[in-house]
Amino acid sequence: MSLLCYVWAGVFVTVFYIFNILAERYDKWYNRNWITALNELRLVEAMMSSERRTCIEVGGGTGFFASRLGCINIDPAEKVLAISKRKGVDSVQGVGELLPIRHDSADIVLVIVTLCFVDKPTMLLAESRRVLRDNGVLIVCIVPRDSPWGIYYIARKDKSPFYRYAHFYTLLEVEKMLSDVGFVVIDEKAVLSYRPWEKPRHEFPTKPTRRHGFVCVKAAKR
Repeated sequence: MSLLCYVWAGVFVTVFYIFNILAERYDKWYNRNWITALNELRLVEAMMSSERRTCIEVGGGTGFFASRLGCINIDPAEKVLAISKRKGVDSVQGVGELLPIRHDSADIVLVIVTLCFVDKPTMLLAESRRVLRDNGVLIVCIVPRDSPWGIYYIARKDKSPFYRYAHFYTLLEVEKMLSDVGFVVIDEKAVLSYRPWEKPRHEFPTKPTRRHGFVCVKAAKR
């Protein structure tokens, strides 16, 4: 997550400050949207497959994914980390642009809907590359800007305390960022083919299309 400042309610705040003061509300999203959350979890699990070794999630928030995938959660917001710790997650305060992790120490780095909240996404990706072992993998998951979900969130930015500060990317833009910092894409899968206002249904990972609202890219060091 970013340290970038914005004006909110007439004062300067940071993105992680918003997640701090609304940590419980953020965590309850997963219960309110359980089927959608399970679809996303199913996709991340599929991308990890047999890669389950030392895992770090960057910007893991309240630990929904980290608690189920056995990952260390790194996030700048103290209150979301407190919730993450209650779930039994090894939680560390830090930012993705300057990870408190030593070189070549992780087998998997997860970046799940975090790029849209950082002011220097390529710096976060470069840091992810630094902490990965030579045979490690980076898994980046996004809400594509040109998907029905991205379009929906952008249109409703003024109504969301979280997404009003988000900068969404297309899949092509993420692929280019990965290439620019020394990664090669080895797999891509997606879920959420239904639209945000439609009734959720259970889905299994498939090849990404423009209609999918949650896309994960697996990349390896080049």
